[in-house]
Amino acid sequence: MEPVDFKKPEKTKEEMRITANLDRIKYKLIVISGKGGVGKSTVAVNVAYGLALQGNKVGILDVDIHGPSIAKMLGIEGKKLQIKAKGEFPEPIKVTDNLYALTIASLVDNPDEPIIWRGPLKIGVIKQFMQDIQWPQLDYLIVDSPPGTGDEPLSVVQTLKKVDGSLIVSTPQDVALLDARKTIKFSQKMNVPVLGIIENMSTFICPNCGEKTDIFAGLGIEKAARDFNIDILGNIPIEVDIVKSGDSGKAYLKNHETQTSAKEFRNIVLKIAAKMK
Repeated sequence: MEPVDFKKPEKTKEEMRITANLDRIKYKLIVISGKGGVGKSTVAVNVAYGLALQGNKVGILDVDIHGPSIAKMLGIEGKKLQIKAKGEFPEPIKVTDNLYALTIASLVDNPDEPIIWRGPLKIGVIKQFMQDIQWPQLDYLIVDSPPGTGDEPLSVVQTLKKVDGSLIVSTPQDVALLDARKTIKFSQKMNVPVLGIIENMSTFICPNCGEKTDIFAGLGIEKAARDFNIDILGNIPIEVDIVKSGDSGKAYLKNHETQTSAKEFRNIVLKIAAKMK
């Protein structure tokens, strides 16, 4: 009887390209939420900007296939990936000297055209984002995922192989936290360390008088943090300039340094960097 060869099969070219990209990224973080409308993309963009302002080289990957918003919030709406020479792969879009972005919005001609895809197609394009794009050397890759715990976040975790941490975004009301708790359990089941919860829209600050109003009152954040023994990374109030910045494609954190929310974002970024180190 001939001896059996137990050697592992050689990696395909596609697998080698993914591995080469992953080797160029130091830390990989995923931003997730249990439901939509909690400001997850706003948090992802400002965390990415905050890390870049610290001097880190940062990439932001938008895997919300059906509702991509990163391009508009970063001011790169309408910019397309540049086709390279034969045999070369395109690079993500350069937003600033040390911030790069990739989104499905950069691949479609009409932003009003819906993307009507089932799971396998979405999984395939997420894999291509890491396989057929030439990512530069990065300190951080921030992945903005659609709400829930379905195809997209699962595909991200499986494609990136090792995700260094998840950021859970929720608003304060208890109803939102019902879904946010599921994302915490998702992270734990996928062996992704939960860096903490970010409470968005924690209170409304009147732009005229500065008075604070708790629009989404609730104690769910504190209870979830206790129940799962995780940190609350920060509490971001609602400020008019956050909305205006997102709609105009100008970084809120970069242009409103003295506002309460900007200070809170910077504190969150410092905590994330400290946890990574």
